[in-house]
Amino acid sequence: MSDVVARLRAAGCVFAEDEARLLAGAARSPADLDAMVRRRVEGEPLEVIVGWAEFHGLRIAVDAGVFVPRRRTAFLVQQAVGLARPGSVVVDLCCGTGALGAGVAAAVEGVELHASDIEPAAVRCARRNLAAFGGRVHHGDLYDPLPATLRGRVDLLVANAPYVPSGEIATMPPEARDHEPRVALDGGPDGVDVHRRIAAGAAPWLAAGGHLLIETGADQAPRTAAAMTTHGLDPRIVSSADLHCTVVIGTNGPVLPTCPGVVERSATD
Repeated sequence: MSDVVARLRAAGCVFAEDEARLLAGAARSPADLDAMVRRRVEGEPLEVIVGWAEFHGLRIAVDAGVFVPRRRTAFLVQQAVGLARPGSVVVDLCCGTGALGAGVAAAVEGVELHASDIEPAAVRCARRNLAAFGGRVHHGDLYDPLPATLRGRVDLLVANAPYVPSGEIATMPPEARDHEPRVALDGGPDGVDVHRRIAAGAAPWLAAGGHLLIETGADQAPRTAAAMTTHGLDPRIVSSADLHCTVVIGTNGPVLPTCPGVVERSATD
């Protein structure tokens, strides 16, 4: 095992010992382990190599060519769970693996769960992850593939849509830049192009008092919030210092109190 740790550390893996244990646990033979370590040294995401990611207490299947759920995004799930109720209608847009929808469905009884993604690989992966929750995964662009029967009924729209400015993609770690689909990373010139499209289409799908939750960058948050305001939602910005995550919550009706321990700031700050 020490030689595996040394190879990973030499390749720049900060948590080489932890990664070595995960790779060894997933390998079926010494030759398999060697091949897996080689893939990791070449920059392939650990989660793709072992086939899963830990997210919000769940083991989420991760396939090649699909956006890997980040630990920080559990903060969005926490916010969504705090707003949900048993039987809520939940839609996970730009769903990737379906981790957001799975996290909410695992914590809230009896949700009606839908998800959508434009990438066929993501749709296949999400269907595996959401099958246990009765989730329906639709292939298409944002709202386009959703059943018309959801209009005006959605309690929670959740989205970890791309928010990296186009000019900053080249500075991302190679495991993201080279192995995740660009459509899942590139948020346009200022990082908010997809957020604007999501905000523009949200109101007809949301129930009265429903919420749109979008993970965003601290710098992008005011623009994400402005897009929600433009399209009739009442936004607030919440953040977690522990998870280094910022979420904008747009409400189709009265704004609810902030959850304890959450930093909130004005959408115009």
